[in-house]
Amino acid sequence: MKHVFVFDPKAFRSQQWKMDNILDNIGQFFRTQDKPNFSIQFSRYRRNAIGLIQSEIEKAEADDTVRVYAIGGEEIFFDCLNGVAHFPNVQLAAVPYGESSDFLNIFGKENLETFRDIPLLVESNALPTDVIGWGVNYALNSCYIGMNSILSKNLKNIKANLNKGIFILFSKLSSFINYVITSFDKKIVARKYTIEIDDVDYSGHYSLIHIANGPYYAGKKTGASNATPDDGLFNVALIKSSYALRTMLSLGLYSRGIRPGNCIYLQAKKITVQSENQMWIQLDNEYIQDTKISLNLIHHAVQMVTVNNLTYPSASGVA
Repeated sequence: MKHVFVFDPKAFRSQQWKMDNILDNIGQFFRTQDKPNFSIQFSRYRRNAIGLIQSEIEKAEADDTVRVYAIGGEEIFFDCLNGVAHFPNVQLAAVPYGESSDFLNIFGKENLETFRDIPLLVESNALPTDVIGWGVNYALNSCYIGMNSILSKNLKNIKANLNKGIFILFSKLSSFINYVITSFDKKIVARKYTIEIDDVDYSGHYSLIHIANGPYYAGKKTGASNATPDDGLFNVALIKSSYALRTMLSLGLYSRGIRPGNCIYLQAKKITVQSENQMWIQLDNEYIQDTKISLNLIHHAVQMVTVNNLTYPSASGVA
């Protein structure tokens, strides 16, 4: 097996010592191996990791399995996912050093730290895992359209313009104010969408559309609590538009794992969403704007490394 460690230096900008420690751990581990086969790459800009990974795959022996380790936050993980998806004999390990890791939360937050154990990851197995396909791009955890994606994007913009200390101090206040203002914007919370899910029409006015391949978002279990990333289906939640206070209540319930009464909920393999105006769309931690998006579930498109023989919970076990 060939091991490719892809670092996002930006994730360690103020904590260089952490990255140095990880590099030391990698070196120390492979020095004990009879035939060490590993490389270390640094992603210098967005999407850089995709080319780095493909180059490493091309250099591997024909019968070699290549295991890629995305070391950093959600951005490097997204890039590495798009670098490995659909390649045969390629696996992906998430090594979380960002602010959140919504996908890994499915294994239990108490196990998150074990995914930083390099020797343990090297010796662990991988699970066949579904991904969300969007054109030639892939997402692993979820897609949001509507209110949540706009709120998240606004918060990301605020964070980019403040230092970490000030952001932590004002993030909750900024989030609440942003939430209230957005709830009264009918162009966002009462937008008309043309929606086709598995060839069935679900068009209407919605405040939120959630396509889930996993149950977590922003560190919390959502109303898609029974979404599992290996069953060949994603879970779709359509929250109907309403007056501002009910919109706030509905989205608040959904973000705490409760499906409100004005929510249409189903499982599907493909979905197309259109709107007359540009929609804010959040795929994992990526933001795009478009008037149309088509997504399909790609069954077992990637092999995700887990630790300690952890497995995905069954849908019945997390409902």
